[in-house]
Amino acid sequence: MGMRPQGNEQEARRNKHVRSAPSKIAVKALGEEVLDGILDKSSNPLLLILDCVQDPHNLGAILRTADGAGVDAVIAPRDKSVGITETVLRVSVGAAEKVPFIQVTNLARTMKQLQSRGIWIFGTSDKGDRGLYETDFTGPAALVMGAEGEGMRRLTEENCDFLLRIPMKGSIPCLNVSVATGVCLYEMVRQRS
Repeated sequence: MGMRPQGNEQEARRNKHVRSAPSKIAVKALGEEVLDGILDKSSNPLLLILDCVQDPHNLGAILRTADGAGVDAVIAPRDKSVGITETVLRVSVGAAEKVPFIQVTNLARTMKQLQSRGIWIFGTSDKGDRGLYETDFTGPAALVMGAEGEGMRRLTEENCDFLLRIPMKGSIPCLNVSVATGVCLYEMVRQRS
């Protein structure tokens, strides 16, 4: 009979099916200088812009959904937004390592640059003048999602080409940002398939 494993080895065998969270953050946000290269590789880009999303659980869920929907890049401002954290990595289940996450200094300027490249920008808002399901997403597009509770900032909203609303039938006026992102992205995927 062999020796019984001791200490960490015994613990590792007992928990071999459990994936532990990384002890150091290996994934970092990219700088805005990579955006042009990403856009050059796509004939019909699909981008996601997050305006001041602060909850790491929401960002992780959003990155996971963005990966599933084939988003070319996720863009967020450097300030007032959550970055890549251990919680984001854990919740994204690997998507944070796959989807380019770009943090920019000036979100409004970045949106104007996207528009100059022929990308239509669709913001989500309770004040939207068109419904999600009545909108054509077949061309180059960027979806803008606002912060938890606050929605989009005024300047971000003003730089959108269109403001959309998600139909709500219950008494709660809006969805969680990660859920709303999934609803919108998969309508875009449906139309673009």
